[in-house]
Amino acid sequence: MSDNYDISTKRLTATGAAGVGRIRLRMVVATLSGAGRITITSGDGGPTKVDLDYGAAGTYDIMWPGTGTLIENDPYIATATNVTAMTIFWS
Repeated sequence: MSDNYDISTKRLTATGAAGVGRIRLRMVVATLSGAGRITITSGDGGPTKVDLDYGAAGTYDIMWPGTGTLIENDPYIATATNVTAMTIFWS
């Protein structure tokens, strides 16, 4: 089986729906102005799929191994504390 997938990206700067539908999240790159947190749920009010804590300002990248994390409904950025911007990568 090939590990080649078409990857899409979207830059986000606020909480709310990502507007991309069902995805397999592969990577998150985030720039923070201080210690912060990112929480991504499967749709608004759905189960938490990603919950990341950051200890200081900076730019961070988190990559998932394998096929990534399945988010069945449109990813919803429920929490983005001190997040200046983030880019999500999915297939």
